[in-house]
Amino acid sequence: MRSKEKISYFYDGDIGNVYFGPNHPMKPHRLCMTHSLVLSYGLHKKMEIFRPHKAYPVELAQFHSADYVEFLHRITPHTQHLYDNELSRYNLKEDCPVFENMFEFCQIYAGGTIDAARRLNHGLCDIAINWAGGLHHAKKCEASGFCYINDLVLGILELLKYHARVLYIDIDVHHGDGVEEAFYFTDRVMTVSFHKYGDMFFPGTGDLKDIGERDGKYYAINVPLKDGIDDTSFTRLFKSIISKVVELYLPGAIVLQCGADSLAGDRLGCFNLSIEGHAECVRFVKKFNIPLLVTGGGGYTKENVARCWTVETGVLVDTPLRNEIPDNEYSEYFAPDYSLRIPNSSIENLNSKSYLSQIKVQIMERLRCIQHAPGVQMHEVPPDFLIPESDEDEQNPDERVNQHTEDKHIERDDEYYDGDNDNDHNMDDAP
Repeated sequence: MRSKEKISYFYDGDIGNVYFGPNHPMKPHRLCMTHSLVLSYGLHKKMEIFRPHKAYPVELAQFHSADYVEFLHRITPHTQHLYDNELSRYNLKEDCPVFENMFEFCQIYAGGTIDAARRLNHGLCDIAINWAGGLHHAKKCEASGFCYINDLVLGILELLKYHARVLYIDIDVHHGDGVEEAFYFTDRVMTVSFHKYGDMFFPGTGDLKDIGERDGKYYAINVPLKDGIDDTSFTRLFKSIISKVVELYLPGAIVLQCGADSLAGDRLGCFNLSIEGHAECVRFVKKFNIPLLVTGGGGYTKENVARCWTVETGVLVDTPLRNEIPDNEYSEYFAPDYSLRIPNSSIENLNSKSYLSQIKVQIMERLRCIQHAPGVQMHEVPPDFLIPESDEDEQNPDERVNQHTEDKHIERDDEYYDGDNDNDHNMDDAP
């Protein structure tokens, strides 16, 4: 049975083919694994499936500086030795290496979030999903924490064309610093980040006392947590804070970053959430029935990332999933038990009831300081970018046609089944 909400889901098979390098924890292959699981559970039948457009440099420069975007476009692994100063200036170092097809990778995941926001803006869906997005650390002029382009900021800027207020919620184990920084001085975006804080944990920001400045004072909410937080503690705090935020702020749209590195057993994380606990946050936000843009984020134990985002796709389409994972292209990664659930860790929960209560009390006090549902004078809505079509007559026949261009002319059966829900052929007409 089809979900009563209209769900748009964005995926491009090329996104999982990039390689950050040996020993780098970011594995985009997790996105292929997630998509394969989504297909194996039949969830694609309950959504409209789109391949996103590749965001143009002019779109990326709506937030990022033009010189930074141009450098990302120009640099390659073969030429990077010529640009030591620029690599340092733009923070393209160990955590954010230059790799093959890096810029196209950025264009695809950013394009997905921008397209998701546009479909929400035009009332073409109620919920939009882009698991490839959620790269929340990237700054205006530099890369940070495995993130090069901040698709979340770009998506929120798109939503602000139609909505006076946008709520951003982040459940990644790392602080959503890039998004908070982008909107730190405005009341049109409220950012709420639940994250590990202290012990020199990356990125080192997100203290409880960081609340925004100028017009944005009290519109940045940080929930700094300690190691080992479990489902009960996390979801109780999450629900109490988010329900009060929505009640007071009355957002026109919500962006939910679902970083899966807050799960138990993550390679870089230190929380103790089960997939059920993580997904409960998604379920809770969905119940507000406010236009919702859902992205991925961190997550470095890739089979658990795939499990988590598949379960959360099920939540968004109101479909419970059986625990036994169906046969799929990546079945061997889920051996030996082929189970959708993951065990909790045995780590101690260092978040005492008194500590969590103290956080909640302080946040509730600050929420009382905000102007109830701040208004804004909405001007004429700027148009969505017109995406130029390539002229086939001008293409050099000797140049290799890349996969993305080829995909415009063929239907890829590794991505989309069931023709009624495969909307890739309509993407050029999408608003």
